[in-house]
Amino acid sequence: MDATTLNTHLEKHLRVATYPLGIRPLRPGEPFPRKARRPLAQMGVKVAICQALGLARRYGWTMGFSGEDLSCPVARAVFGFEERNEYYTSGTLADGMYASCQEAGARFEGALATYERGEIAGIAAGPLDRIDFEPETVLVYGNSAQVMRLLNACLFEKGGALRSEFSGRGDCSDIVIRTGKTSEPQVILPCYGDRVFGMTGDDEMAFTFPFRMAEQVVKGLAGTHAGGVRYPIPVFLRYQAEFPKSYQELEKLWEQEKPG
Repeated sequence: MDATTLNTHLEKHLRVATYPLGIRPLRPGEPFPRKARRPLAQMGVKVAICQALGLARRYGWTMGFSGEDLSCPVARAVFGFEERNEYYTSGTLADGMYASCQEAGARFEGALATYERGEIAGIAAGPLDRIDFEPETVLVYGNSAQVMRLLNACLFEKGGALRSEFSGRGDCSDIVIRTGKTSEPQVILPCYGDRVFGMTGDDEMAFTFPFRMAEQVVKGLAGTHAGGVRYPIPVFLRYQAEFPKSYQELEKLWEQEKPG
């Protein structure tokens, strides 16, 4: 299944407000896609990864970025664009903000999925129906019900439960690195930076799955839809409402006035 076909099925079953994205880590020597916009060279600014993904999913742009395009120090360290030196690993970045001490901060940094230095040359991300490359990972932002539908789809054939990890920090690491390295779907809780810089709303979550699972996800969406699990979620309306006492008195008067 190609990316455009997958996008058609996602749009049909999920009706998400922003573009589902395809993401591809670029290995050393691999060029950026022809359509990719580079933040520093073409926009004149450095961005956070969540910000670049926000541009892609809201504007419909294909974005390409490497270390030189990134303003976020955590992302540059985690994605292997800079060294994870002692200052970084000590927990100093999180100490006093996310963590009560450096030791707790160090555990926050240690919990993030990472690339080794030079493991990748950059990242390309763009709407599934517009990209000119094969993605490694599919990213969909939506409300909790839309994310639930994707989870339903991934579990349709095998059942059970899906495992995800949440730290409230560095969701770009969960989105790109953890999904790519585990080859497993992930429920993504947008981090603080994603909300500040990526403009992610309080009503939004995200979901990722490997692109190689496209047919499985589409089959799961169709199968659960046929079983009655759908979006928008139908509400139960086949009931008789109960009204205030004064309304009920009017009903009684009408009944009393009816000819015998």
